[in-house]
Order: sequence, then C-alpha cells, then structure tokens
Amino acid sequence: MNSKPPLVPLVRPALGEAEVDNAARVIRSGWVTQGPEVLAFERELATWLDTPHAAAVANCTVALELALRTLGVGPGDEVITASHSFVATANAIVAVSAKPVFVDVVAATWGLDPLLIEPAITSRTKAILVVHQLGLPCDILAIVDVANRFGLAVVEDAACAIGSEICVEGRWEKIGRPRGHIACFSFHPRKVLTTGDGGLLTTRDPVLDARFRLLRQHAMSISDVKRHSSDEIVFEEYLEPAFNHRMTDLQAAIGRSQLARLDATISERRRLAQIYADALVDNAVFVAPADPPSARSNWQSYPVKIRPGVKLSQREIMQLFLAAGIATKRGVSNSHQEPAYRDGQRARFGALPVSEHLRDDVVLLPLFHGMSGSEQSRVTAVCAALHEEEKSSR
Repeated sequence: MNSKPPLVPLVRPALGEAEVDNAARVIRSGWVTQGPEVLAFERELATWLDTPHAAAVANCTVALELALRTLGVGPGDEVITASHSFVATANAIVAVSAKPVFVDVVAATWGLDPLLIEPAITSRTKAILVVHQLGLPCDILAIVDVANRFGLAVVEDAACAIGSEICVEGRWEKIGRPRGHIACFSFHPRKVLTTGDGGLLTTRDPVLDARFRLLRQHAMSISDVKRHSSDEIVFEEYLEPAFNHRMTDLQAAIGRSQLARLDATISERRRLAQIYADALVDNAVFVAPADPPSARSNWQSYPVKIRPGVKLSQREIMQLFLAAGIATKRGVSNSHQEPAYRDGQRARFGALPVSEHLRDDVVLLPLFHGMSGSEQSRVTAVCAALHEEEKSSR
C-alpha cells in the first residue's frame, strides 16, 4: 500500500531543547507569570532592536490597542490604515472606539501607499497605523514625512517584521527602533520568533513606555518584581481602570532561547527565499517577491503572485499543492471584505483594487527555519510542473 509523504506545512515553529530547558528552569523557580524573565527578555530585545524601550505583552493585538490608547486615540477619532492586513489591525482601532479609514497598498511591498494618505486625512484623523506586511517593510520614511506635516502619530504594526530592515542614510537598521512613535510585534507560532503567543511594544519615548507598563498590569502602582524584591512592606494601588495584558515568564523564557539564535534564523530564511527566487525565474505561473528598494525582509512568509491570464485559479493552484502534500495559504485577507467591516458602518473606505488583487491572486508558499532541502524541492517541483502545464496550454 502506498503511503502519502508527510505534509510540508506552511510553517513549523523551531522549538527545541533550549526552549524546553528554559521553560523547565522557570517552572522550577516557582515564578511563572510576568516577572524577572519578562524583564530580561525586554532588555535583550531592546538591545537587539537598538531601541531604548521594549515592553512585552500578551499578544500583538493587545500591543496595537495599547499603542493607540496610550497615544490618546478614542471616540470620534479616525485612524488611517491598511485593509490588507489580518483583521486584528482594524479591530485594535475599533477597540478604542475609533474608526479605521482604509487606504490602498503598494503592490510591490504590500504596504500602505504614501501617496494615498493625504487625501484620506480629515479633521478627525488622529493617527496612521502602518503595516509591515509579511515581513516586507513598507515605505515608513515617506509615511512618517506625511504624518509629520499633519501632526499625526504613527504606529507600526510590525507583527510579522522582527528582523526586517530598512536602509536610512546608508545605514541598515531593524524595524522597531521605531521610526514612528511606537512599533508592535507578534510572537505567534507563525512568526520568526515565537513565545507560543505574545507581543511587544517598542518606543523611543520613556513616557509612552511607562504607560504601556502601567496599563498592561491593571494600572498597578508598583510592579510585582519591585514589590517582591523590596526589603520593606509595600502596598500597591490601582491608579485607573485597566486590564491584564501581561506576558508570562514561561513565554519570555522560550522567547529568550529564540532570540539567542534569531540572527541565524533570519539568515536561514533569507537563504531559503533565494532558492525559491532562483527556481521561479521566468516561471509562467508565479512572480517571485523581491525586497523593496532600501529594505530587507525577514521572509516571515513567501508570497508569490499569480501572473495575469494564468489558466488555473488561485483555489485550483492551492488544491494541486495540497494534493502533492504541501500546505499553502491564499493572500493576506482584507478587512473591508470581511463581514465585520464590509457594510461600511465601522470603517470608512473607497475602492481598494490593489488590496483585493493581492488577496485573490497571491499564494503563500511554505517557508520556515529548519525547512529541509527535500521539503523545499517538493514545493519547487510543483511550481515547475505548474509552469510546464501553463506553457503547454498556450
């Protein structure tokens, strides 16, 4: 009896003995919620990202909401953002009782089109929430320039972009310093660095950082670490209504293991992306993605565009990959096409043709640290077979 080859997953989290050992160490310590491991993880990430402040939270959705809340975005305000993003981007705006204003993206970078921002600005605009989609940096410098001219705050949704870089005046810097007021990261299992789930806010402003730390922990007047390490009795106070958005020490310990090898992880992902790019040269079905000018992706995902006029539909192409034992995913969703937003009551938007094209004519191929040569060869073999089939049908 023929057995099917094992599925090539879209992503496989790179978790090993280092993560097991760190998690066990925390369990044995008896302190498993937010504490000294979170503090160490924050300091190490701040150093790696070259940012003065980094605050860990439960997930990136929480990070986005805290970023907007801390910047004073609230009822009656509008936030210009991309519909072409996971729905959490828009949901964070709605969570602070503001309204998303969706503008279209640039096809080459999947990021907000700087030329479309100014026409969308009104007297109610309070901030711009950009997205470094799939690890591809958007044109953040041009967007910040627009924001500065209109006195608007900028939040970077860098959920996918840990380790992605931009070139500023001849020097490479990591996304997350940040160039806007705040950058927010995700540590979900599909991301380049994972803590199981988790998030991070980075900023250059110590006042904003202090607010993140207050609001993530019920607005408690003193942290658990300081309270438990004090030689004197300390009674905490709760300064305003707030919630529990903490990361646990268990998660942070796993994250510290991941961070220790993050440079090697990103280097490996870039190597795998180059193999795909070489294999897809002149492919009749797919156009390979490329780094934007003056930017370097971490290749959190590998999105290929389906060429115009290709015989097979996106769904049919994905089904052929699945039949070969390979998982894929369609292009990034658009919030304005989802039931929560499509009626235009919760958001303001006009035509978004590029966003819709990228959802319907893009396929994400498997790419992950630890992907074997044989696994990638199975993917490129299907790409080659689709190429031959398309050529023969013309």
